[in-house]
Amino acid sequence: MDILSGPERRRRWTAAKVAIVNEIYEPGVTVSLVARRHGIAPNQLFHWRKLATQGALTAAGHGEEVVPASDYRALQNQVRELQRLLGKKTLEAEVLKEALEVVDSKKLGRQSRLSDRVRWWGSSVPVRRC
Repeated sequence: MDILSGPERRRRWTAAKVAIVNEIYEPGVTVSLVARRHGIAPNQLFHWRKLATQGALTAAGHGEEVVPASDYRALQNQVRELQRLLGKKTLEAEVLKEALEVVDSKKLGRQSRLSDRVRWWGSSVPVRRC
């Protein structure tokens, strides 16, 4: 048992948590055994395992920048807004593409009808010869 004296009453497990949680997955090892080995309560180890599966135990590496949670949330909201706008513009592009196809098909239909009329007028109109 550790006796903590001084102003700090809590132990710091920041780097060791992941290593301790990984011990649980070794064959023949139980959560209670690992908890006893490290002097922690089994429920604490279960909580750490849950955090590890959620990815909450990963820490920033040496030299990596850390941003405040508020900045992170603001950036997430900005990404969501940009994705929404991208979806909206994609939908608009698809609608315009379909409209262009309809216009092109109508033009083709009109051109074929015009060529039919020209052929019809050309064959039925008497031509004067001098």
